[in-house]
Parts: sequence; C-alpha cells; structure tokens
Amino acid sequence: MEKKLNYETAVKRLEQIVTKIESGEMDVDALAANLKEAKALADFCKEKLTKVEKEVKKHLEV
Repeated sequence: MEKKLNYETAVKRLEQIVTKIESGEMDVDALAANLKEAKALADFCKEKLTKVEKEVKKHLEV
C-alpha cells in the first residue's frame, strides 16, 4: 500500500480487487494477499470516514 494513500485511491483499489475476485481472474495463490490488502484498505477508509464525521459534527455544534 502507498505511503500517501488517500480515500479515493483506496476505494479505487478496493474496487479493482473486488472486480478481480468476482470475475474469477484471481488465482488462489494471490487471493490471500489481495484479501489482506483489501482488509487494510477497508480499515483505512473506515478510519478516514470516522475522522471526517467527527470533524463535521464538531463544526455543526457551533
């Protein structure tokens, strides 16, 4: 995964992984590594969204 990952890039990569899995293009050997990467990307996105949600709530409380 990239050091300077942003939300949009993470989502695009997740979509690529899902597409490959669903299409059957991914062999079994690559599946575990891709699932691990997908989990890390999903965690990153969730954390990013949680931070943004807190920021928005903070600004709306004014």
